[in-house]
Amino acid sequence: MNGRDLVRSVKAVGSAGAPQGLRTVRAAWRRRRTDAVGLPARGAERARVPGPMRDVEPGPGGGLIRFSRSELRIVVAVNGVVFWGWDGAEPEPSYALAGRCPEPDPRAVLEPDKDGGWRVVAERATVVVSRHGAVEVRTPGGVILRRDLPPRWWEPVGGGEARWMQRSEVAADARFFGLGGRASGPRLRDGTYRLWNTDPGRAFGPGDDPLYVTMPVQLVVADAATHLVFHDTSWDGTVTLREGEEGAGSGHDQVGMSELRMAGGPLRCWVMVGTPARVLLAWASLTGAPALPPSWALGHHHARWGFGSEQEVRRIVAGYQERALPLDAVHLDIDHYDEHQVFTVDQERFPELPQLADELLRDGIRLVSIVNPAVKAAPGNVVHDSGTAEDAFVRDASGRLVEGVVWPGEAVYPDFTHARVRAWWGRLYQERLTAGFKGFWHDMNEPTSFNAFGESTLPRSARHFLEGRGGDHREAHNVYALCMAQAGYEGLRELVPDERPFLFSRSGWAGIQRYGGTWSGDVATGWPGLRASLSLVMGLGLCGVPYSGPDVGGYDGHPSPELYLRWLQLGAYLPLFRTHASLRAGRREPWEFGAEVLEHARVALVERRRLLPYFMTLAQLARRTGAPYVRPVWWSAPEDRALRDCEDAFLLGDCLLVAPVLDPGGDRRAVQLPRGRWYDTATEQVYEGPGQVLVDAPLSRIPVLARAGAVIPVRGDDGGLELEVWAPARGRSGGGLVVADAGDGWDEPEIERYVARWDGRKVVVQREGENGVSEPSHPVRLRGLGAR
Repeated sequence: MNGRDLVRSVKAVGSAGAPQGLRTVRAAWRRRRTDAVGLPARGAERARVPGPMRDVEPGPGGGLIRFSRSELRIVVAVNGVVFWGWDGAEPEPSYALAGRCPEPDPRAVLEPDKDGGWRVVAERATVVVSRHGAVEVRTPGGVILRRDLPPRWWEPVGGGEARWMQRSEVAADARFFGLGGRASGPRLRDGTYRLWNTDPGRAFGPGDDPLYVTMPVQLVVADAATHLVFHDTSWDGTVTLREGEEGAGSGHDQVGMSELRMAGGPLRCWVMVGTPARVLLAWASLTGAPALPPSWALGHHHARWGFGSEQEVRRIVAGYQERALPLDAVHLDIDHYDEHQVFTVDQERFPELPQLADELLRDGIRLVSIVNPAVKAAPGNVVHDSGTAEDAFVRDASGRLVEGVVWPGEAVYPDFTHARVRAWWGRLYQERLTAGFKGFWHDMNEPTSFNAFGESTLPRSARHFLEGRGGDHREAHNVYALCMAQAGYEGLRELVPDERPFLFSRSGWAGIQRYGGTWSGDVATGWPGLRASLSLVMGLGLCGVPYSGPDVGGYDGHPSPELYLRWLQLGAYLPLFRTHASLRAGRREPWEFGAEVLEHARVALVERRRLLPYFMTLAQLARRTGAPYVRPVWWSAPEDRALRDCEDAFLLGDCLLVAPVLDPGGDRRAVQLPRGRWYDTATEQVYEGPGQVLVDAPLSRIPVLARAGAVIPVRGDDGGLELEVWAPARGRSGGGLVVADAGDGWDEPEIERYVARWDGRKVVVQREGENGVSEPSHPVRLRGLGAR
């Protein structure tokens, strides 16, 4: 035992607030012993590079290039996506991909290039391979977007998994985004970022990394084009980024750099080139369309660890109703379980849960249940006994069950990398449905095990099925939550086939959007936590996860009235709009912060309800195009460098620009506008972009600007759908898309297209269809300077 571990052990045993105390010490030592026996010894290694090129073998969409010590397969798909894999790595098997791989593009062929290299020319990109194994991705015009230097492997002399390193160069003006949920983003500055889903074990802020959702997905935005690169391996690793400098040194540009180091797994990647919208569409076609949430899930959710009883839930709901505050869902945390055991109910504190759920549903409020993966390791526990009969739980290298410590105490973990286990777990949601729950949030699924020291997760040597390939937790860890989400989503599809499942997860990996969304996890209460909340949502959206949101007010502390209100105002414009707090944190009900905050909070909540048709339209479009609801202000103009550096505002779809107040005491703030005319939605004052403007931001609201010409579906005074049209600039036209939700089932509503233009001295709004133009299908309300 080293000194640090001894200190941590003593602290864990002696702290009354530490979860499980002595158990966490035992768990830490058990984990260490398990890995000492089960992990292969690393020993001596030898380094390897591809070596000189030997020969090529053309194939569909590209071909195979052989080097003296490795080989590289390149395939360009019909949708322009580029794949390459070293050392025989193929696109499958992969947890990220949805369905079959895209077909190779028959027009893309492998042909000789200068200096003894080869290239594949396609419609959207050209891939050039040098004779020593460097790979360049170029625009159709020949501009280099990315240059991957020859990779390097370190192979154990006695055999085993090789670790590897890939260093890449990008343009000097390029900016990095993505890598999953990063609190310090959305633009990723110089530094090293770890790829290992991690429960930090405390409330986090902008300086904490890694967090719950990490992905080897980089979105790189440069003047020439945007590209997304995905290195498809789930092993532990790091990404080191360095932005370039133009005119650095002796008048020459210093290129940007990305260095990826992985502890194992295949060296394979996918690259997509184009506009941000085209890149995210290609990414969604590769990894799966985002799940469509039911319409109620786009409303306001109230959660708390510590409701404690049915009476407390009724009291909170009554508080919302008495004050005419919109509420769409109530979330129950682990305190409603029987001794924290998943798929159970505490019958003393929640004796009539189905009746409570029915009462709430009559008022349009749904119950949402937390679901944790860890199962109490005790005979007589129904889930444990049925899982044991299914041989569902993770074992170590010697065949013994792997046990950890979580809220119910000693626990075992389902192996969600096995289809049979996923099917068993999916059937368990029937108990939740019978109890009246309509939605589910997955927690503690990194997976987490409380350990006094070392990593708070399973032993790295724990064995997993991995769809029949077999392997250990080093490969399975990052996809554990993804596979759990698949189990829950597919189980709900079977149990309630006529309803869209609602599921969101604390952890995940590439492809998690197929099954639902994510939330921030335990973001710290404070102004830095507020800023981190926006970073996480924007960053995840650029990784293909459009539905996410933070704990409004922060998870752990006591927000000031101003901080709470500014957080609520931001949350009202984010996809998942949920207040939540820990057992020991301050209250999060709007009336707990005084009469002034209550009135301003009501405005934000009512506005969110008014915008629900717009949010549903964005959800439908995200499913069809992969475009996130929350977009960086550079979304439509990535070549605008001033916009690329803007991180404190965002576009909500194409129509609205939201500029939250992220610092205390602010009543005005600078806003970087994209090109065009913009209206302050509160005052209808006009601003012209591009450029920076100063906008009023009183405590009563945050600045929200509408694009001139925008057609926005909103909820009218009578509850029906209405079109809010912002007058286009003179001599210009505008428009918008509307997808009216057909209910919470699986019907595919049509996309309605509207155009707004000046006709003499009046604005005309028309619907465009296959048979020409027609009158709008909904009432129209015209707003904006000069509107008549």
